Amino acid sequence: MNPENKNFFQKVYEISRQIPYGRVTSYGAIAKYLGAARSARMVGWAMNGAGTIEGVPAHRVVNRKGLLTGKHHFDGTSLMQQLLENEGLKVKDNQIVNFEKYFWDPAKELPSEIY
Repeated sequence: MNPENKNFFQKVYEISRQIPYGRVTSYGAIAKYLGAARSARMVGWAMNGAGTIEGVPAHRVVNRKGLLTGKHHFDGTSLMQQLLENEGLKVKDNQIVNFEKYFWDPAKELPSEIY
């Protein structure tokens, strides 16, 4: 992995660690916050490998419509859904119900000068 990607991935993990319990964000919202709005897919790649990194709540990062697109990276077929439901979110057909209500936008919640 090239050093720039590693640095980007570390920033993604730092932001995802700040997602509050019972809230979710999107790959694109993290990318936009990092000043790389077109890099949502790269945020997804970072999250794919986050399962082995302690303290990174990868289950709280979903696509822009609230779909659990990363669920196949979790052990078991419904672990991502179970983790979200344990935090009080409702998931139907692999999509978070009332996604807007639970959406956490790092651009609004975190200071802009961090990254």
